Amino acid sequence: MKLPDKKGYFGQFGGKYVPETLSVCLNELTIAYQKYKKDSGFKKKLDFYLREYAGRPTALYFAERLSKHLGLKVYLKREDLLHTGAHKINNALGQALLAKFMGKPRVIAETGAGQHGVAVATVCSLLCLECDIYMGQADIQRQAMNVLRMKVLGARVIPVKSGSKTLKDACNEAFRDWVTNVRNTYYLLGSVVGPHPYPMMVRDFQAVIGREARAQILKKQAKLPDYLLACVGGGSNSLGLFYPFFNDRKVKFIGVEAAGFGLSGLHSATLVKGGVGVFQGSRSYVLQDKFGQIKNAHSIAPGLDYPGVGPEHSYYKASQRAQYLAVGDAQAYQGFKLLSQLEGIIPALESSHAVYYLNQLAKKHKGKTVIVCLSGRGDKDLDIIKHYEAERKI
Repeated sequence: MKLPDKKGYFGQFGGKYVPETLSVCLNELTIAYQKYKKDSGFKKKLDFYLREYAGRPTALYFAERLSKHLGLKVYLKREDLLHTGAHKINNALGQALLAKFMGKPRVIAETGAGQHGVAVATVCSLLCLECDIYMGQADIQRQAMNVLRMKVLGARVIPVKSGSKTLKDACNEAFRDWVTNVRNTYYLLGSVVGPHPYPMMVRDFQAVIGREARAQILKKQAKLPDYLLACVGGGSNSLGLFYPFFNDRKVKFIGVEAAGFGLSGLHSATLVKGGVGVFQGSRSYVLQDKFGQIKNAHSIAPGLDYPGVGPEHSYYKASQRAQYLAVGDAQAYQGFKLLSQLEGIIPALESSHAVYYLNQLAKKHKGKTVIVCLSGRGDKDLDIIKHYEAERKI
């Protein structure tokens, strides 16, 4: 697929809806990315760090017990085995190297679940870059261990106390910082969201997931899978898996969003329940009220309670290249337990949404081959699980 176009649009979605001051930052970034993504020195360094430091390629593991339980052939793309425990380091390494090549000594980032923040803090330590991480106060409380990891790695964690005190508010503060300090600062955005060129750039850095998975499944079974399955918050792990299969029309894409607990009116599921609007610099599906005000989102998984989604996902929805569904907190908990107890793999709560949906897929498609992107490991979520079980006396 050759999208986005030169203005950053995936069909009607994407673009740059930003003030003039931010346009200057984005234009500089676009020119630098177009230059260095073709640079042999840049590519050689990135390949080296992905392989020798992050631990690529990750395994494509046939989950035998889970497959037998479901009546499917389930392969897990093990991004949880990467250094720092999630797919986030793929993008963090790519963008931090870009910052280094651009001569920016300071890196800022936003984080929700903390995995992106940990990845950024890690690569900044590796590459000798100053690092500030914006994180919502609510997420700081939910992800205390990841906050500690960031601080141990030398990053400064800046609490965001405005709005819902979650990921969207952390993004807003990071953009404000970038505009003020653009001369020496690089904003390392963590997902396929925001204004152009971020959705394209993050997708490109994460596409290593799908490229590997495609080669691995062909080697293992000499044919492509029937389904690709991944959780969707902002959407970088899922696009990383989907994108290299875009032209393989027989391979169906399923993105699983968070439906939250569904009782208090709080929810996520941007593609399932949202409408088209402009949010944080691009046109995409968003959760908004009738006046266009952004709604708060909720999920048991901190990385999925974001009221927007990447514009390329919106394009996949509109063009029917992908199907998007929602899974609630209780079902994600079941997915978490299922994989942990059948395969001895504790998944991140984000990925647990996709794992649970395998139950629904199995009801109609017995015997089909499915690749699930296991975007991260679940030790970061054990406190959340502990409190969830205590509240429900499980």
